[in-house]
Amino acid sequence: MISLDSPVTSVLGESKKAAKFTDGLGLRTVGDLLHHFPRRYLETGKLTKVDDLQPGQMLAVIGEIERSEVKTHQDRRTGKLVARVETWLRTDGPRLQITFFARHVDSAKWRAAKLAPGQTGLFLGQAKLFNSQWQLTHPKMVLFGASGSSNDGDIATVEAIGDLYPIYPLTKGVESWDVARVVTFARSVVDELPEVVPAEVRERYDVVDARTALDWVHAPEDHSQVHRAHRHYRFEEALVTQLVLAKRRQAVREIGAQARDGGDGALLDAFDARLPFELTAGQREVGEQVAADLARPHPMNRLLQGEVGSGKTLVALRAMLRVVDSGGQAALLAPTEVLAQQHHRSITAMLGDLAGGALLGGTTVELLTGSMTKTQRTGPMSRLGSGEAGIVIGTHALLEDKVQFADLGLVVVDEQHRFGVEQRAALTDKAGTPPHVLVMTATPIPRTVAMTVFGDLEVSTLRELPAGRAEIQTNVVNLVDHPGWITRVWQRVREEVDKGHQVYVVCPRISGDEPEQGQRDEPAYDEEGQAVVPAAAAPPLSAVEEVVTELADGHLEGLRLAVLHGRLPADVKDATMRAFSTGQVDVLVSTTVIEVGVDVPNATAIVILDADRFGVSQLHQLRGRVGRGGLPGLCLLVSSAEWLSPARERLDAVAATTDGFELSRVDLEQRREGDVLGRSQSGWRSTLQNLRVLRDEQTIVQAREAAEALLGADPDLAATPVLAGAVADLEASANADFIEKS
Repeated sequence: MISLDSPVTSVLGESKKAAKFTDGLGLRTVGDLLHHFPRRYLETGKLTKVDDLQPGQMLAVIGEIERSEVKTHQDRRTGKLVARVETWLRTDGPRLQITFFARHVDSAKWRAAKLAPGQTGLFLGQAKLFNSQWQLTHPKMVLFGASGSSNDGDIATVEAIGDLYPIYPLTKGVESWDVARVVTFARSVVDELPEVVPAEVRERYDVVDARTALDWVHAPEDHSQVHRAHRHYRFEEALVTQLVLAKRRQAVREIGAQARDGGDGALLDAFDARLPFELTAGQREVGEQVAADLARPHPMNRLLQGEVGSGKTLVALRAMLRVVDSGGQAALLAPTEVLAQQHHRSITAMLGDLAGGALLGGTTVELLTGSMTKTQRTGPMSRLGSGEAGIVIGTHALLEDKVQFADLGLVVVDEQHRFGVEQRAALTDKAGTPPHVLVMTATPIPRTVAMTVFGDLEVSTLRELPAGRAEIQTNVVNLVDHPGWITRVWQRVREEVDKGHQVYVVCPRISGDEPEQGQRDEPAYDEEGQAVVPAAAAPPLSAVEEVVTELADGHLEGLRLAVLHGRLPADVKDATMRAFSTGQVDVLVSTTVIEVGVDVPNATAIVILDADRFGVSQLHQLRGRVGRGGLPGLCLLVSSAEWLSPARERLDAVAATTDGFELSRVDLEQRREGDVLGRSQSGWRSTLQNLRVLRDEQTIVQAREAAEALLGADPDLAATPVLAGAVADLEASANADFIEKS
């Protein structure tokens, strides 16, 4: 008997092709195979008879490739060599000519190799008649069978597939046709499918049963069946995830924590009295939410999100002072030394004479980073252990075993997506009783992301900006069509400096091909999921050490330039930032280490080189470094990205708005949830398989409602053993570990 747990070879047999399914596609079991869903569907309708064609008609035809040739010509406009592939197709009527255009000769050769003589496939596109020759340009297609091995049985089966033909994610040596055939066989021999979603829940939320969903996702008659099949799998995943999170929320509520009600509030009151400005309405509201959380006898788990410059650090500092007033300690964990040092300077400055520890019950503010010597760490660590220090700001160094606290009451994590779950857990484990946790991000996160990925976090949002924030003009500098524009970029930099202002120049590399820590290149894939063969080598990416030399000897000669990147010693980085902050440096050439937290009010312009190599949220963060001192800001996104490419679309989106919440949705749609939150956050490409938190908002909300109702009636899910097993599996997996500690 073949079940979902049977090895995939039970339906494939032992062969070289089976190895491609297991090793190339990662399909180990029959269940893996059946849950390898089509990525899209070709609308075939009835296969067209080529004899009956009319110009402009949509054509769906089976044909055999006779030959494929690569043709090249010089583009008159750009002077570049442009390539195309011309393929001749034998059909049931006249021959068809198919054309594919390519940017590079290498890409065209790769395409021609795939369209080898003897290969049979299904082609879908708009028919055109040119010089008495029927043509298709860039048709959708699926090739089935190995080259030269197609048979009448294959073609007969294709003709019987109906109006939608499934296109599967593939690997080298496996065509969509191969997957479709083995999936069809597997569906016919697997008798039992577990029903994870209980019948009463399916009925209430209009979810089809497991067998129907499986048949409709692989062999649909129309798009409505595809939609309802996906609805089943998305609801199932959302329900299991929300049950895990609901159980976690209940467990957190049962964990004891020391209430931090602020004591007599002397330190916080003294701080508020010294503020030279009024808190915004949002800061007051979030402050009240945090204060209420801290006063409860179970741990606060709150996400504080807000635009660049919305005042999150002030809200966090007031929470830390409330904990110190209660007799506890607070730790702020920052992702980089530059940011930790910036926080230490700004918080010490905001506290003024309250930071010395003597005045009005004030407290010492310590800094602890990885580059500090043993001697430099001794004092801060001693004061943390004795309780003399109420606030510590640091990097990963805070996580070391040797760092101990007298009474850690609050952990503030800045830019939380930069930290893995184990790192955050290591810090909270240092407390005698579970500490309260406040995580901050300037990368706005839609509600359903927080609901799905963070689970037990309450969400506070700062939407308004404090007074003094100026408009930032953002322009895309397109070097593909206008390579000479780079000269104007450096002229604008010099103009800003001549006005007495300062400028950032950001590069994706430190030197040569060495990336800044955390930066990497994504592989490219075609529509069928195949890795795209790289075309001709692209120009090298801009690197800090090369750019600063070129500018000093060229366009910016005579200006005061400095460099900043993650490979520099900590004391050099700190000295450089201090020099830039105090106006001793005109232009700072940097990697993305200045992305978050760096605050230099006199910086009015930022030039981002190879801007297409950065994500939407990262570009928005970098842009937020300017316009902070009441002076209008300028952001120039310099790029060689092709027009209408995804990279260019990202840049145009950033240039079109400064609304970080709108951009977060763009970012999420392009990069998927796991990537937006950071690879260290999720552990791999995405923590979600079928679910997408923007597209499936309604499903997630319904699943959360269903999960709470199920647990309310049956806390152990004893009446639904299949569902209970799915929840237990997720709790036991790496994903559950991520959810639990986020």
